[in-house]
Amino acid sequence: MYERVVDVPRLLAFYGAGAPLPHPVLDEARRALSEHYAAELGEEFATAGLCHYRDGRDSVAWHGDRIGRGAREDTMVAILSVGAPRDLLLRPRRGGATVRHPLGHGDLIVMGGSCQRTWEHAVPKSARATGGRISIQFRPQGVR
Repeated sequence: MYERVVDVPRLLAFYGAGAPLPHPVLDEARRALSEHYAAELGEEFATAGLCHYRDGRDSVAWHGDRIGRGAREDTMVAILSVGAPRDLLLRPRRGGATVRHPLGHGDLIVMGGSCQRTWEHAVPKSARATGGRISIQFRPQGVR
């Protein structure tokens, strides 16, 4: 971060296009989401990122998926949540009210259009006791 190496407060894994996913149900989910959003997205979800939030101390800071094509093109990210509930916060990049979405086991949130460029999202730390959660992010090729 800004020319420093810092620990990431969650465990990460990334699976590029064509890489086998760690469980067949994830391949099925990616296929079903690609089929459902094909007309709007115009391409398949090609990659998968997994974030393991071990407990309430793990988090991700405010950000948008603006690496690669997402920095200049409308695109889509589908996030499947499994495990203990956690809040996903969204806010406009240029200021405005924060929106809180509690995501539970099996919940899906899809951020499309200009969302990644015009909004930021975060999973904040939580003081309340919480179990583990895995966030699976399906993205088109060239979007991070």
